[in-house]
Amino acid sequence: MAAKLKKGDKVIVLAGKDKGKEGTIASVDPKAGKAVVDGINIAIRHTRQSQTSQGGRIPKAQPIDLSNLAYRDKNGKPSRVGFRMEDGKKVRFAKTTGDVIDA
Repeated sequence: MAAKLKKGDKVIVLAGKDKGKEGTIASVDPKAGKAVVDGINIAIRHTRQSQTSQGGRIPKAQPIDLSNLAYRDKNGKPSRVGFRMEDGKKVRFAKTTGDVIDA
């Protein structure tokens, strides 16, 4: 199945502790159906000090399920993503506005 959400997309969280927050996708794991979004689903990781890095409590973004994310359209509203053919090329578009996401 084609990826409806990709790295760099601006998304809105639909469910969970960060519901309503917005962010940009940093990475996507299509096999697990999860994505890491900057500033969303933050957990504190306690790390030991080493020669190369300072130890302590380091905030880290954890993966969030793709079903809990929605693409943010140009109006700032959550939108589903669809596919259509334009000039013989398959493109993604926002279903709320009909605008092409990646031209």
